[in-house]
Amino acid sequence: MKYMGSKARIAKHILPIILKDRKDGQWYVEPFVGGANLIDKVDGDRIGADNNGYLICLLNALSDGWTPPKEVTKDFFFEVKANKDKYPKELVAYLGYQLTFGCEWWGSFRRDNTGERKYDAESYNNVMQQRSKLKGIKFIHSDYRDLDIPDNSIIYCDPPYKGVRKYVGNEPFDSEFFISGVEIRSSRGIRYSSVNIICLAILFVYGKKR
Repeated sequence: MKYMGSKARIAKHILPIILKDRKDGQWYVEPFVGGANLIDKVDGDRIGADNNGYLICLLNALSDGWTPPKEVTKDFFFEVKANKDKYPKELVAYLGYQLTFGCEWWGSFRRDNTGERKYDAESYNNVMQQRSKLKGIKFIHSDYRDLDIPDNSIIYCDPPYKGVRKYVGNEPFDSEFFISGVEIRSSRGIRYSSVNIICLAILFVYGKKR
């Protein structure tokens, strides 16, 4: 699924680092699941959480077999945009992210004025290729601070980045509070290591000693 900050292209480099020491039965948790472009490549018990309720509705619907519209006209796009409460949340989320430039929540309608590309069909095919990979993932609408995480889970955090374009549609994110929280966990003996410190993509193991 197309999503701002997606790590889909580098998943093959990140996941071997994250999963290197994973034990049988150990949960893999993403408190900032976004477009689920990493978690859909992980096996076993998985939790994908996000504070965007529309996004979680879409991911749950897809994992249950929901099929998005293959063709989306400009008129239909703006009809849903103006009347979000009248349409299923999964449809609102799909159009609001997949049919906009840069995947910005209900930004500009994504279209090709030359007629050479059909962005609606591209988005449909992209999501349909991912749909079967979402089965079995426990998607939860939750703020990372309130998420109930199983003991000894492997937790991959890829939060909104400080100083870049905001995730419109999500609640404001306090980067300093997040970083201090990771530091507190570390001081209590919860191990974490940086996967990409520049992007604040942080991996730590909940309940596991150094």
